[in-house]
Amino acid sequence: YHACAGMGAVLHTLNIRLSPKDLEYIINHAGDKLIIVDADALPLLEVLKDVIPTVEQVVVATEAGFEGWSTSLPKAVDYEAFIDGQPTEYEWPEISENAPLGLCYTSGTTGNPKGVEYEHRSQYLHTLTQCMTDSMGLSGADTVLGVVPMFHAMGWGIPWSALMLGCKQVMPHRFMAPDRLLGLLADEGVTLSAGVPTIWQGVKSLVEANAGQYDLSSLSRLTCGGSAPPPSLIRWYWDTLGVEMIQGWGMTETSPLATLSRRVMKRSQLSLSEDAQFENVAKAGQIMPGLELDIFDEAFNRLPHDGESVGEILIRGPWICSEYYHNPQPERFHDGWLITGDVGKIDPEEYLIISDRSKDLVKSGGEWISSVDLENHIVALDGVAQACVVAQPHPKWDERPVALVVLDAGGSVSVKRILDHCAEAFARWQLPDDVLFVDSVPLTSTGKMDKKVVRADLAAQGYQLPDLRDKAV
Repeated sequence: YHACAGMGAVLHTLNIRLSPKDLEYIINHAGDKLIIVDADALPLLEVLKDVIPTVEQVVVATEAGFEGWSTSLPKAVDYEAFIDGQPTEYEWPEISENAPLGLCYTSGTTGNPKGVEYEHRSQYLHTLTQCMTDSMGLSGADTVLGVVPMFHAMGWGIPWSALMLGCKQVMPHRFMAPDRLLGLLADEGVTLSAGVPTIWQGVKSLVEANAGQYDLSSLSRLTCGGSAPPPSLIRWYWDTLGVEMIQGWGMTETSPLATLSRRVMKRSQLSLSEDAQFENVAKAGQIMPGLELDIFDEAFNRLPHDGESVGEILIRGPWICSEYYHNPQPERFHDGWLITGDVGKIDPEEYLIISDRSKDLVKSGGEWISSVDLENHIVALDGVAQACVVAQPHPKWDERPVALVVLDAGGSVSVKRILDHCAEAFARWQLPDDVLFVDSVPLTSTGKMDKKVVRADLAAQGYQLPDLRDKAV
């Protein structure tokens, strides 16, 4: 990874969790010339061998050479053979700070994946900000385990920050089940790890089921992003393990760090109660230095920071995408601002509070219902592992919310208990019209709940809301 940047090449991290069709599109759109692939991922590339004409060489990363490995790829060579006979010294070139360093593609939940190009300058500034004390509190004494894959905004920039500070980096296997992850956290003495909420939810469930089995005494911080962690999860890690969960908000287009939230980020918060401090952690956080973020109405008028006004979140700055790679998308940009697609509000303390993705809000009778707020409230119930709320069409109200709920192993929670629990915090019209118990919720390649797939699955099943089913009968 670092050699590519140092020699002036562009590092394009391929998302191997995407479909073959999306991978074909991305490789050809980026014009990839050389692909380095782990031997166990060769089958994913072999199905594309006849449709990726720009690729001149495939390098198979395995210390064992081709012994025990075979491939139908015509341009493949073992890594050791690839470097054999090459000079052992290299004179690094002078590279413009505005030259491209990396390329990542969005997960393509709407249309084809879109490429975001990162420059040397933008990533250097992003790394400096990430290394600030009030960011993740990193130092050269830390042992860092990035569970987030490199194809997700360059591993959230953590590999660059760890290199800058001299941290020990632990590199996980791509099949990172909770038991393997817990083993690495304990065996390597990890002090900080980073991943999406579903990862930490799985770790929580395993720790609860195997009390005292894992030594996590070295772990002090978890960085969580990709989607908002439920407040109950944030509190569990602190109360049970003494581990601080740091919430970050961003996306591929923001490199990705845009806002960050910790228990105490300024002197005035030292006197707050512990409960009040955790209320701040549950927010998306405060804008990182060097960036500008605001909320706007549909006419691009700025909205007040009163904690009540909800609008579209726009952001701009030196490490924020201003255009997509070889793909004009003017509707995603306005006067130098990136239109994030997220909806939220900003409180008087300048904390960003994400309401939802604009496409995931439930519009019922002209009013908006936040799927995220409902999900967080449902997950706070004992016995609930995960909740996913999506809109379903209704002839009178336009849309109504439906909750898909995954229970903990051995958990037992009734529909009535869930609805009664929601009624404690939400108006009657905001409550889910239906609760469906499922074994799992489909995830995107970056670990977020894939609500597009959930909605498509319900439609394919011919799902109808309860009151519509009753009328049909």
